[in-house]
Amino acid sequence: MNQPAHERLLVIDFGSQVTQLIARRLRELNVYCEIHPYQKVTEAFLDDFAPRAVILSGGPASVLDTDAPRPPERLFDLGVPVLGICYGQQVMMQMLGGRVERGEGTAEFGRAWVTETAHRAEALTGWFESEREQVWMSHGDHVAEIAPGFEVYGTSPNAPFAITADVARHFYAVQFHPEVHHTPNGRNLLANFVRIAGFSGDWTMAAYRDEAITRIRAQVGDAKVICGLSGGVDSSVAAVLIHEAVGDQLTCVFVDHGLLRKDEAAEVTTMFRDHYNIPLIHADEQELFLSALDGVADPEVKRKTIGGLFIDVFQKHAGEIEGARFLAQGTLYPDVIESVSFSGGPSVTIKSHHNVGGLPEKMGLELVEPLRELFKDEVRALGRELGLPDHFIGRHPFPGPGLAIRCPGEITRDKLEILRKADAVYIDQIRKHGLYDEIWQAFAAILPVRTVGVMGDGRTYDYACALRAVTSVDGMTADVYPFSHDFLTETATRIINEVKGINRVTYDVTSKPPGTIEWE
Repeated sequence: MNQPAHERLLVIDFGSQVTQLIARRLRELNVYCEIHPYQKVTEAFLDDFAPRAVILSGGPASVLDTDAPRPPERLFDLGVPVLGICYGQQVMMQMLGGRVERGEGTAEFGRAWVTETAHRAEALTGWFESEREQVWMSHGDHVAEIAPGFEVYGTSPNAPFAITADVARHFYAVQFHPEVHHTPNGRNLLANFVRIAGFSGDWTMAAYRDEAITRIRAQVGDAKVICGLSGGVDSSVAAVLIHEAVGDQLTCVFVDHGLLRKDEAAEVTTMFRDHYNIPLIHADEQELFLSALDGVADPEVKRKTIGGLFIDVFQKHAGEIEGARFLAQGTLYPDVIESVSFSGGPSVTIKSHHNVGGLPEKMGLELVEPLRELFKDEVRALGRELGLPDHFIGRHPFPGPGLAIRCPGEITRDKLEILRKADAVYIDQIRKHGLYDEIWQAFAAILPVRTVGVMGDGRTYDYACALRAVTSVDGMTADVYPFSHDFLTETATRIINEVKGINRVTYDVTSKPPGTIEWE
C-alpha cells in the first residue's frame, strides 16, 4: 500500500450513500482519511494501513441478516478509537455483545432531537451547544441492548441509545448521521472524535503540494507527459501542478468541441500559454463534433458521441508528441470511491467514471493522477496554493459534454450561439449582484420549443430559455437558489433585449432530488 506521510484515519464503508461526506468533513478538519469497502478490510489490510482511528459508516443492510457486512473482529483489538455511525453503531453493538432488534415502530427517518444524558467531552457530547441537538436519523433497526462497558450519553424519542460510548476502550457509537448537512453541529462531533484520537491536523494543501511534486518527479523521471485539458478546474489544477514538477516535459491538449461557453476557449488557451507558459495544443475540432451531433436529440447518444470523438481527437494529437509515456488526468477521490463501489462495494452503484480506467487502456500510456486523493474543495485550495486566479478556481462546475446537455432536443449551431449569449448575460447578472459565490452552479438552458411573443408592434416566434441556479454542499443534493423577483425580472428583460432568438424566460425551481442539476 502506498501510504502518505500523514496520520491516517480509516473509514470502513458499509454502503451508505453519504459515506463520502464523512471523509469530506474529516478533510475539512485537516485529517487525512481514506474510504475502503468492508470486503477489502482484512486483518492484513488493517496491519498495513495502521490507522490512528477508525470510523464505521452507515449502510442499507441489517445486522440481523444472514451474511450481514461486518468488519474484522481484530479491529476492536487494535487499541485505537473507533466511531460507529448508524449501521456502524449497530454492527459494533452486535459484535461486542449488545443486541439489535428489527425496527417495528421505532424507525426514524429525517430530523430528530437528541438529548444528552451526561455531559462528558471525552464521550463525544462536548459538541452539544444546548441540552438538545438537531440530528439526521435514517434507521429502521435499533439497538435494544448496549454492549458491556458502554454507557448512554444521548437519547432521542425512538433511539434510547442515540449516543453510546465505552470511554475506557475509546469506542463510540451514534445512531444518527453527524456527517450530513442536516445535523448542523455534526462537524463538531467529528472534531471531538479526532481530538480524542490525538490527530494533530497535519493534512494541508501546502504540504500536499510539496509531496505531490516529489511523487510526480519520481514517477515521471525524464519522460514526457500529455494532459487532456478541458478548461475545468480539475484538469487545470492537475496541469499546473505537473508543470511545476516537470516543466516542459508536459504538453496539454485542449480539445475545442464547439460546446464551450462564450469566450471560454480563448480564456483557457491564453491563461496556459501566456500566464503559465505551458506547451499547449489547441485542437479546434468544432466542425467535427457539431457535424456528428447534427440532428441528434437523445441525451445518451449525445454523451457517447462526444466522448468517443474526444478520445479519437485526443489520441490523434497525443500521437504528435514524440516520447510521451504518461497521461495526466484530473481524477478526484470521489471518482475513485464511486468506481470502487461500482466494482464490488456494498453501495448501490452511483456511476462508473470515465477517468478511472477507460481512456488509458486504449492509449497504452501510464497514468499520472496527482489529484486522486483530493475532494473538489481541496482541489480549489490546491489551485490557490499554485497561484491560479480566484475567478478561475471559483468557477461553477461545467459538464464534460458542455452545452450539448443544456440544449435539450436537437443541437444546431444557431441554438448553441443563442444559448451562449443568454448564459453570458445570466452569469453577468449574477456577478453584478454579488451572488456568484453563494451559488453552487448556475446556467441557462435553451428549450426545444418556440413561443409566441410581441416585441414592439411585431409578433415573434422564438425560443424559450430556462434559468437554473442551485445551492449545494457537495452536489449530491441541491436546493433552488431563492433569487428575488426583481432580480429575475431584470435578468429576463436583459436576455430578451440582448439575445436575438429568445422571447420567453423561465426559472427552474426544482430541487435535487427529484430533479438533477443539469437538464440532460
